[in-house]
Amino acid sequence: MLDMMPATASGCVSEASRQEPGDVHREAVAVPSSGRLARLCSRDEKERAAALEALSRGVLSSASPGADGEPGLQRDTLLHLLRVSRTCPLLDIRERAAELLRMAQARGVEVPQALVTGPSAFIPAEEILQELGGLPDLVEAFLSTGRVDHVTMVMALHPSYLRCFLRTQQALLQLDGPLPCHWRHYIVVMASARHRCSYLVQLHSDAFLQAGGDERWLQGLHCVPTKLRHLNLLNKLLAHRPWLLAQEHIADLVCPTSEQRWSLAELIHAVVILVHAHSLSSFVWGCGINPELDHVGGHTFRPPSPSAHVSRSPAHEAATEHQGGTNGEHEVELLMQRMQLLQRQQEQEEFSPEEMVTRFERERSERLLGQLSDVPCALPDSVSRFVEDAEFAYQDFAPRGEQAPPTLRAQVFSWEDHGFSLMNRLYPDMGQLLDEKFQVVSSLTYRTMAMHCDVDTSMLRKAVCNYIQCVFGIRYDDYDYGDVNQLLELQLKIYIKTVACHPEETSARMYAAFWRFFQHSEKVRRLLHSGTVFALSLLLQQEQLNSPKTTQLPAAVTAGTHAALL
Repeated sequence: MLDMMPATASGCVSEASRQEPGDVHREAVAVPSSGRLARLCSRDEKERAAALEALSRGVLSSASPGADGEPGLQRDTLLHLLRVSRTCPLLDIRERAAELLRMAQARGVEVPQALVTGPSAFIPAEEILQELGGLPDLVEAFLSTGRVDHVTMVMALHPSYLRCFLRTQQALLQLDGPLPCHWRHYIVVMASARHRCSYLVQLHSDAFLQAGGDERWLQGLHCVPTKLRHLNLLNKLLAHRPWLLAQEHIADLVCPTSEQRWSLAELIHAVVILVHAHSLSSFVWGCGINPELDHVGGHTFRPPSPSAHVSRSPAHEAATEHQGGTNGEHEVELLMQRMQLLQRQQEQEEFSPEEMVTRFERERSERLLGQLSDVPCALPDSVSRFVEDAEFAYQDFAPRGEQAPPTLRAQVFSWEDHGFSLMNRLYPDMGQLLDEKFQVVSSLTYRTMAMHCDVDTSMLRKAVCNYIQCVFGIRYDDYDYGDVNQLLELQLKIYIKTVACHPEETSARMYAAFWRFFQHSEKVRRLLHSGTVFALSLLLQQEQLNSPKTTQLPAAVTAGTHAALL
């Protein structure tokens, strides 16, 4: 029978699972190593063509009835064909995979049917898929990993961001680094599970196995080495309340007397992976990313029902409901007028520092009604096994004057002045990659607002960024937080805060309710700003360096704190 699953050498699985991080690992498990599938990802067109022919012969041979009268095609093979037939950016491979499925079905093979019509439940498929084969970045993603996943397809709405995202993710998970590849993917699983992101849990559970991980680890945290499980507290704090992180939490991991001590380099690597996965989980929920076609929830082997292709997504229904009878152009023009008015006021008015702090505190402690569901959803077992203390979550800051964590002033601790040089020193090359990612997000604009062109959107972009940081306790001394309520409608604030703080609560109706007349690419562009929480988490860690207690720690622990803080 034909096996298209990425192969893992059976003799090395247990060795890899017992391996502890130590020296730099030069593992790059990117291209699936299974013969036919790996050759489909070859950069040589002739080799790809030969692989396609070999794949066709193998599938057709396996589709023929065997001695028992049953076809010999494996389920995994059929699922790979389904995925490739819908998402491969190379037209010849995509069309051949679809043809092979049709031929297998004609020979009596029960083939899988897609349960989703596109990468996102919130964004119409035609707006994402219209350029599937036209972007070199998607071709590169397929040749590098054997898959163009749904996250990549949605991010392709903004190619400049996608390029730096893919470079950063490849460096974190595949290139040289202190941690073995299977540890890296398992850390992504742990981080994604904190936000109940079953999409990333399944994607990286598969990648964990492909990288040589022990399948027993996927039974839950109780099956992993103690050293890896010790990351759980750090993971929990970074995911939900990063301002609570203290130098003691770092010391517990890097203490020289600990039997399960994390080295400086290992901990830097792990922390960046954690916050990368937390941010990516928010993107998955915020864009309504659908399950991959070859994953649970993305396909069925049952015959499709007659109504399967006429149903509408909640996003479509909500969008249709909001668009009826409303003057969208007038709504957008009012927002543009407010931006111009605030710009003039900034040039004419100055507020006292006390008033600026008051406005910040008002935003930070605001409780948005209707944000969360009254009945929490139970965690599926596929996710809960990777979570301890599942009730721990983000909490709104208390009103000013009540017991509340201190505000972190952005001017005192910043990525530009502190984080970049520190990261470059402790994790070579990663500082540059992260800086590029932050710069692209902060400057990403096409000077459009809905139906208007050549619009300066800098005030709106700053309001989104500063509001996200505000709900995590970060304050800019020179920013008037009164602008937030002027520029960000209530539904947008609810969406932003939900995606940043409770991403698993994001709904299609939330997505459809804000900026009803903006393009989907503009909404996704604003969502990318939730990635600033990534920088924010690192920033909050960095603040611990300046704690008086930190200077009392042994040199090794202080070094470890520096590492984790950025």
